[in-house]
Amino acid sequence: MSNKRKHVLFIASESTPLCKSGGLADVVGSLPSALSKCHVRVSVILPYYSLLSDEIKSKCVTVKEDFILLGLTKYYCGLKTLKFKNRDYYFIDNMQFFHRDRLYGYNDEDERFLFFSNAVLAMLPYIGEIDILHCHDWQSGAVPVLLNMYYRHLEFYRNIRTVFTIHNLKYQGRFSISSAARYLGIDEKSSYFKDVEFFGDLNIMKAALYHSDYVTTVSQTYSREIMTSDFGEGMDGILRDISHKLSGIVNGIDLSYFDPSTSNDIYAPYHDSMGKAVNKAAFQEEFGLEVAKDKMMIGIVSRLEEQKGFDLILDKIEEMKSLPVQFVLLGTGNKYYEDRFRILELENKGSFRCFIMYNEKLAHKIYASSDLFLMPSLFEPCGIGQMIAMRYGTLPLVRETGGLKDTVTPYNKFTNEGNGFSFASFRSDEMLTVFKMAHDLYQHKPKVWNMLVTNAMHTDFSWKKSAQEYNRIYQKLLG
Repeated sequence: MSNKRKHVLFIASESTPLCKSGGLADVVGSLPSALSKCHVRVSVILPYYSLLSDEIKSKCVTVKEDFILLGLTKYYCGLKTLKFKNRDYYFIDNMQFFHRDRLYGYNDEDERFLFFSNAVLAMLPYIGEIDILHCHDWQSGAVPVLLNMYYRHLEFYRNIRTVFTIHNLKYQGRFSISSAARYLGIDEKSSYFKDVEFFGDLNIMKAALYHSDYVTTVSQTYSREIMTSDFGEGMDGILRDISHKLSGIVNGIDLSYFDPSTSNDIYAPYHDSMGKAVNKAAFQEEFGLEVAKDKMMIGIVSRLEEQKGFDLILDKIEEMKSLPVQFVLLGTGNKYYEDRFRILELENKGSFRCFIMYNEKLAHKIYASSDLFLMPSLFEPCGIGQMIAMRYGTLPLVRETGGLKDTVTPYNKFTNEGNGFSFASFRSDEMLTVFKMAHDLYQHKPKVWNMLVTNAMHTDFSWKKSAQEYNRIYQKLLG
């Protein structure tokens, strides 16, 4: 096997640049390129969403059409393919399940993605020889158990190995236990029932944890945290049980896409803090903020959810605003947070801008223009916002959890080392203390601040090291 180029099939529900709702798409979109440099061929299979661009759909070629069983019901299944940016993409087509207005958020999510998992396995012979099925999050989590139940005895599938990556343990694919019998053929009499049942529900992620040959998650710290009751989302016992085949590999980012020296999405390309100042002034002018170099601009680009630590920010927003600062926020999510930030914008003209939307180009402008990036998460499997911010020379202020702890080296006032700021406990007063320290540094020690900016911009967040770690896992599984 060592002399043969491994063929890994990424199975996921989204991937940049084709379809995206969150960070999962960024991983599926950028990791394969780094793996190709490790002598690994990666193909990607996704649902054939009607939301795909007309250009992409026009270039897809139908490989196979058939009907497959899901429980006792036959469903149409089409396999399409596309060569895009030197990568083979495959798509599972079914109008009933995937021709919809958005990627997720429907009442039949269990049926949709159990169909997808089963269809992937049924169509594998038409894709070609596969060595590893690398499944991402619960939407493809049924693949390992279905493989072992219904396909493993067939010669084509006998030596295929499986890897499952947890991108966020909070989302486990929990549904009515009746779905196990209806769509998987697993009832209480089945030997597989204990592997899928979780407190009276069907839990697709639990099945993936037990039936995958190896399990990864997206940072080393998160891999340890999820084996504790505080972060385990009820699964900590199961994760301790499979800890012998679990490890954390921190995500990277696409350095060619997030590159301030070449980006067309910012006001002016730059290599250092002087170039950032040009972008900051342009942003202030365009969006009605006071054009003031000495006011520290705080950027937030995030989903507006409790997980992201917005309660800490709102608890101390008055004390933070009392300093010479400006706030810029971009994101959507919980209506409570959306409304609170809209009110703050109305009450603080010239020092607070709130964009309740997601706009990729505007996000780049915020990363390029801000001085400090605020990300005080309650938990964070990996997070890419802090890495993008550092790539653009914006210093992150984060809580020491998950991937934030693994990627941000806090400023050390004794050695002047670091690439950002951090605090340990999920407490607003602790966050405020570090915020004030960062602000004081920005105001009174510009040489130190600019040195930290340089450190941040030169931190290696490429996929190279992570791809090597994934490749070692693949090699181990294949002997």
